[in-house]
Amino acid sequence: IDMASESVGGKVLFATDDFFAPAENLIKSDGPSFREHEYTEFGKWMDGWETRRRRTAGHDWCVIRLGIQGVIRGFDVDISYFSGNHAPRMSIQAANLEEDKLPEIPQRGTRMGAAATPEEFEAVAQLKSDEWSYLVPMTELKPGNPASSHNYFLVNSPQRWTHVRLNIFPDGGIARLRVYGTGQKDWAAIDPKDPVDLVAIAFGGVCVGFSNAHFGHPNNMIGVGGPKSMADGWETARRLDRPPVLENDENGILQVQGCEWAVFRLAHPGVITQIEIDTKYFKGNSPDSCKIEGCILTTQEEEDMVKQKWTLPAHKWKPLLLVTKLSPNENHLFDSLTLELQDVITHARFTIIPDGGVSRLRLKGFPSSICLLRPRGESRMRFSVKTGFKANL
Repeated sequence: IDMASESVGGKVLFATDDFFAPAENLIKSDGPSFREHEYTEFGKWMDGWETRRRRTAGHDWCVIRLGIQGVIRGFDVDISYFSGNHAPRMSIQAANLEEDKLPEIPQRGTRMGAAATPEEFEAVAQLKSDEWSYLVPMTELKPGNPASSHNYFLVNSPQRWTHVRLNIFPDGGIARLRVYGTGQKDWAAIDPKDPVDLVAIAFGGVCVGFSNAHFGHPNNMIGVGGPKSMADGWETARRLDRPPVLENDENGILQVQGCEWAVFRLAHPGVITQIEIDTKYFKGNSPDSCKIEGCILTTQEEEDMVKQKWTLPAHKWKPLLLVTKLSPNENHLFDSLTLELQDVITHARFTIIPDGGVSRLRLKGFPSSICLLRPRGESRMRFSVKTGFKANL
């Protein structure tokens, strides 16, 4: 997941200079583009962050607050279209900061043609970002294909991070910064009486397999906030094995053999009690119906399933939601069958019939401290209902 993207709430807090193009471009969710003949009053229009040619001591840098806070696995420093003006070298630092203890940094507003003010430098100095941990040391950036110049860096750090600082040496341009990783939540701090979305991408939920993602990735469904458009959801291609003439059964469910599916690893093992399926913006292309199942898998079992394209034996999956009719452009709320089964799960499979698009999937429930490393021979651990869990349970 791109933890810095504007689509998940990433934000540029500070940049030393934004003369040719503002640092906010770094975290745009779409890829960079190029307009050959377009100029601004400050110079060539560029889709990225580009500073002026530095004529003073020092180097340029910016600070980004991650929209999803968690474990960083790698970076993509993209210098596409910056031919002749890319930053020659860069480094990346990171910190884990408490939100309520952060200094107040002035709002950036419109930045083109501007450099940071003394007041902004004074405010950001309180972050002591020059002392943050280095995840990528100073490294030379290598241009490749002008339209696709990516520099990838793996990170081996189990720590939780909330902010990153991108340093460029000494100046220049970068099109995009992707901060790839997984969300991480402090589960000990949650209210045990209130259900929490156990599949949320911000907490560490992630799609680990899918049948088709022609128009949109399943990770979009577990994204931050509400859907922004039809592009902000999971949408498959139309199945080619649809019958020439469609028919319904007595319950109004389409009679088709094919389906599409996506498997998610929950952010934390737990019991799912409430299900939310939103088809907002999908007006002529929502699924006819859907179902949801869950199971328990160890890390090794998940790896095996990925290799086998999720051909999991049917007896391992347990129903959370039976085949249910869906309506276009509507938010659907359901009680999970685990209200009765009280089964802990680690993974959920969302199946849509026959195809189509869904904007959001929320699997709300209660985390459990189930041990996933126990020997196979031991008896199954059951979910224990906490005081105040739910009156009707």
